[in-house]
Amino acid sequence: MFHRSKNLKYLLNLVPGKSSLGTYRFLPIFFCIGGVMEWIMINVRVGKETFYDVYRRKKSEREYQQRITDGLVEPAAK
Repeated sequence: MFHRSKNLKYLLNLVPGKSSLGTYRFLPIFFCIGGVMEWIMINVRVGKETFYDVYRRKKSEREYQQRITDGLVEPAAK
């Protein structure tokens, strides 16, 4: 276990900016990871839908159910 910890410390020390930024030197890495995740959620299709297609559909369904609950619309006949 100690051996892995030593390897991890070695890898973390390879990231530049330790003296000037400290632990904040990792922020650009995580910012880029977040950007890539966002791009994937917008552009990559699983089946016929992207993440945001599902999000918008579910949000619309929840709003419709709330309007039914509030008595503003009649439920659609099946």
